[in-house]
Amino acid sequence: MIESEAVAAQAELLENVVATAQRLIKAEKDKTKITPTFIAEKVKRAADMFAAESTLPVDQQQAVSILIQRFSHWMGKATTLKDDVGHLDWLNASRKRDWLYWRRYRDFQEDKLSDVVVDGLDEATESILELLEDPMRSGAWDRRGLVVGHVQSGKTSNYSGLICKAADAGYKIIIVLAGMHNNLRSQTQMRLEEGFLGYETTDDRGAGKAIGVAHFGDDLKTNSATTRADNGDFSKVAAKRFHGISPEERPWLFVVKKQKTVLTALLNWLQTRVADATDIDDGRKLVTKLPLLMIDDEADNASVDTGEQLFNEDGTPDEEHQPKTINSLIRQVLHAFTRKAYVGYTATPFANIFIHHKGATAKEGPDLFPRSFIINLAAPSNYVGPARLFGRMTKEGRVGALPLTRDIFDNYDPQTESGWMPPKHNKNHTPTYNGQETIPPSLRDAVYSFALACAARELRGQGSQHSSMLIHTTRFVAVQNLVREQVEETVRRMRQKITRGIDATELLARLQRLWEDDFIPTRDEVAKLSPPHEQPSEMPSWEEILAALPLVMGDIEVRSINGTAKDALDYAAPGAALKVIAVGGDKLARGLTLEGLCISYFIRTTRMYDTLMQMGRWFGYRPGYLDLCRLYTSPDLVSWFGHIADASEELREEFDFMAEARLTPEQYGLKVKSHEVLTITSPLKMRNSQTLSLTYSGTRPQTILVHRDARVQEANLAAADALLASMGAPTVVGPEYARDGSADKWMRSSLWKDVDAAKILSFLGSYATHPNATSAKGPVLADFITKMVEIGQLKQWSVALLAEGDGIGETHAFSGGISVEKFPMRTPDSPKNSDHPVDQAKFAIGVLIDPSDEGIDLDDDAWREALALTRAAWKPDPARGRVSPPSIPSGKGIRMARAQLGGPADRGLLLLYPLSPYAGKDKFPEKLIVPGWDKPIMAFAIAFPSSDSAIRVEYEVNLLYWMQEYGPSE
Repeated sequence: MIESEAVAAQAELLENVVATAQRLIKAEKDKTKITPTFIAEKVKRAADMFAAESTLPVDQQQAVSILIQRFSHWMGKATTLKDDVGHLDWLNASRKRDWLYWRRYRDFQEDKLSDVVVDGLDEATESILELLEDPMRSGAWDRRGLVVGHVQSGKTSNYSGLICKAADAGYKIIIVLAGMHNNLRSQTQMRLEEGFLGYETTDDRGAGKAIGVAHFGDDLKTNSATTRADNGDFSKVAAKRFHGISPEERPWLFVVKKQKTVLTALLNWLQTRVADATDIDDGRKLVTKLPLLMIDDEADNASVDTGEQLFNEDGTPDEEHQPKTINSLIRQVLHAFTRKAYVGYTATPFANIFIHHKGATAKEGPDLFPRSFIINLAAPSNYVGPARLFGRMTKEGRVGALPLTRDIFDNYDPQTESGWMPPKHNKNHTPTYNGQETIPPSLRDAVYSFALACAARELRGQGSQHSSMLIHTTRFVAVQNLVREQVEETVRRMRQKITRGIDATELLARLQRLWEDDFIPTRDEVAKLSPPHEQPSEMPSWEEILAALPLVMGDIEVRSINGTAKDALDYAAPGAALKVIAVGGDKLARGLTLEGLCISYFIRTTRMYDTLMQMGRWFGYRPGYLDLCRLYTSPDLVSWFGHIADASEELREEFDFMAEARLTPEQYGLKVKSHEVLTITSPLKMRNSQTLSLTYSGTRPQTILVHRDARVQEANLAAADALLASMGAPTVVGPEYARDGSADKWMRSSLWKDVDAAKILSFLGSYATHPNATSAKGPVLADFITKMVEIGQLKQWSVALLAEGDGIGETHAFSGGISVEKFPMRTPDSPKNSDHPVDQAKFAIGVLIDPSDEGIDLDDDAWREALALTRAAWKPDPARGRVSPPSIPSGKGIRMARAQLGGPADRGLLLLYPLSPYAGKDKFPEKLIVPGWDKPIMAFAIAFPSSDSAIRVEYEVNLLYWMQEYGPSE
């Protein structure tokens, strides 16, 4: 048996033993008996059953650890916003009795996943299907919805399950819009061949070898108009093979790119070969007998008419991928059917689909806005998302982050904007480091880390699985090729030295240092942050790694990812356990899954919003090798992604509260449109309009971008002093509440109640917020408050001066005899590398407010009401760090409670924070955050009660700032 066949046979045997043991374990009714010892017994029994058939050994320990993890997983709950106008309930037990596609798919998934995850998949797909229309329902109907998942959390398995159920229910045409490049389309086609069709498609568009679900049920003779090949997309030529579809046939699957030529060919074929009626009003050809399900993968990418002009690398307009054209063609395909359902999938809760809300046209029908439903999916507990990778933002900074990121500082010189890979470069750029055409030390270390990770995976029994490294440094293909050549040269030299043992001393010393100073301590840190059933294995010794390296180096190959189907096909080749270093740019961008991704080397390209979407591939599932993963990137990307992750979480929380209140997708869309994160993403999409419209109702803007200018700080301190003087003596000094046994107290703070709005407006008029702040903009806040006062809201306020903390500074006497000796501390973001200069004009802090501060003026009854609202909207979701129900109200819950309780609770709350002027605990002039300023740095936050009023304010976007900061969108 040749080596690759032996590896494949070994992997298959392990899979069979795990699947058999899993069935034996599931048969146990008393779930309390399922312990590690019980699992080990069942694995031994399963291994014995296969011993007669195979001479190969089974790694029983690995099988046990896989099953312990599977039986420890748990799933969160999905939440739904829906609008049932025109919808008829239809899905009941009798309709599900003879479902063959779903039964096959479920058995296929249970072979690989835990019951809990498969049950979660069943529940989620059922809740989506029942919101679609009954395919047997006659007459015209149209349902449009959106599924919001977590990045890389199993979206394809969700829509594969939905397709199986839809086919069982009677949907006849299933169109999957899969990305903009052949590699992603091909990968999606292969996943659906495995999960839905049950056979490999052949070049002549027939059924080839039985795969996937075919081993778990009958051949259901499903049709596919597209294949896995590079030229397997739908086309004019392919259309000639298919003369039409009869309603009696099994369903037809189309996996197509979002590309003008492809969609035009599909639309023409539907109108000429499939349509069976004509619209009496406008003469359009219509399909009335075949219900359509359209799945739009990455629905916010290219499907939405952003009005944005896309360009090729050479500066010519990209006609194939114009959002305007793609959007029009997708809508026309839908409009050609009288009975249809559209389900978009996305991972961004602020997807474009909410923003670009276009009206209906006669030719295209309604837009793609998900007016029927939005479902927010939860992820299983073994998912590694932003919350685990980056931790969560608190007033002390980010906490709980996995120690897997490594900073890149050597890709360019920020002073001269030159070097190996500066953020701004053109397609003729030649990457050089210290004058040589070679990779910088950070990338060399990343390649070394990949070799070490591959060796460790081999020694942990994961050698039969794929391992990948991703290098994303430029969007220009010519420059990518130069990077690939440089990386290939590095790998070739490593291979020579390690396999021949010649001139290897320095290299091996560096690898040993990386192993002992980085990999071993990181494993221990990850162990501390992981639950018991996900503890990483013990690390092999350096001697074992050294012995494994020669074979590993022989397997590593460097390749360009260029958008062809081959990118995806190689992972599917039987017996292949690839060790690939993939160099790419935009073609690597969305969707294409790199199996076994261990190491990422990621430099920001000019397009910040697109970069953000690509960063998503850091997330997903890393069973048994999470501690070996590394993310090499620049600190600004990590902080930027953290900012977006925090904004996503805010919107998901908003969604939970709206779902509890039974609001509609339309209402959520309005909320998304006015979220501050759009002040980051929208300007990049803007061409003409430079004004944004937003409402502050139910939000909590805070000053986290601060002037590094002593004169501005003096004026802001004077503004706070004037406000305190105008309010007179505090209503309460040191407010304290029992809070059901866990008391809230602010012993050194002061609270004023029933403050007139005019005083707040006067303060905002005198306080200089930073012009580049996204939400805490003094003039815009004042405009909003003025408009609310005009309709009788926000007339009365509470104001608190918060002096809790142990920051140092000279004692400061405010007006009214209030003296502050210790100050709240907030650490400013500062460059981690001394070569990168400190920003002399401004600094940022992560979070200003402590969540409990929002309740400083609420008595215990109002606090309990806020907690009840928080708990009602709360759903478990491990991907968001939601494991046990909350014991204190969230800020959102408090702002909702203010509105619902009315009376003294329903008022704005202004929180003033006199921050310590020093970074750290020493009163040295060089430790001053703002040079020459040793008095408190005044910051503020405002908690606005929720309100049903539709008051919105508009403001000009500083477009130049955003373009400089985040780059233009092409």
